[in-house]
Amino acid sequence: MTQERIRLLLVEDDPNLGTILQEYLEVKGYATALCTDGEQGFVEYAKGGYDACILDVMMPVKDGFTLAKEIRKLDQHIPIIFLTAKSMKEDTIEGFRLGGDDYITKPFSMEELLVRLQAIFRRINQGAGGVSSRRTYQLGRYFFDPHQQSLTEGEEVKKLTSKENELLKLLSQNLNNTLDRSFALKAIWNDDSYFNSRSMDVYIAKLRKHLKDEPKVEIVNVHGKGFKLLVK
Repeated sequence: MTQERIRLLLVEDDPNLGTILQEYLEVKGYATALCTDGEQGFVEYAKGGYDACILDVMMPVKDGFTLAKEIRKLDQHIPIIFLTAKSMKEDTIEGFRLGGDDYITKPFSMEELLVRLQAIFRRINQGAGGVSSRRTYQLGRYFFDPHQQSLTEGEEVKKLTSKENELLKLLSQNLNNTLDRSFALKAIWNDDSYFNSRSMDVYIAKLRKHLKDEPKVEIVNVHGKGFKLLVK
């Protein structure tokens, strides 16, 4: 993984600290998106393409631990670093229990955060033989790359719209398991209203059309629950 390709999601409710951290990380070569509460953070994360998350624990609307739980439903592997003003052992344990990769207690130096980030990405690169950890999916004879928003079959490359890409990514992350309709609507459309639900049905139909030439791949309705992407 090369540093210029790394995208970070920073969720910090202190606007001064958040802006300072964002500017520092940008200078160090990380493309950094800043959100000021957990709800905004989840909406931003669900757009896709992030390589790591830095989450403040104590935030309005939705705290960092709750946000981490929701992110882990979408991706079991993305690195998460928690930031907190607390130093209680119980909070540290909770952070790691939720799948956090590191935990930094305020106040901390920006250099410390940078070193911890670099250590995480170094472990990822070593574990992947130096290859980018960004995930792609083999769907029958199709190759789905959510970061390129593309569905490839041989020499043919189909470019997906943002909504098609986000929906296929969620389905792929839950391959052969049910993707809850309400969860997908909140992740992609931000709410599960009737009109957004109908919109999602349209995008499901579009994805089925993209995949129709591969009989081993099928998107099925799960009555009363959601959808399931099956690869036979």
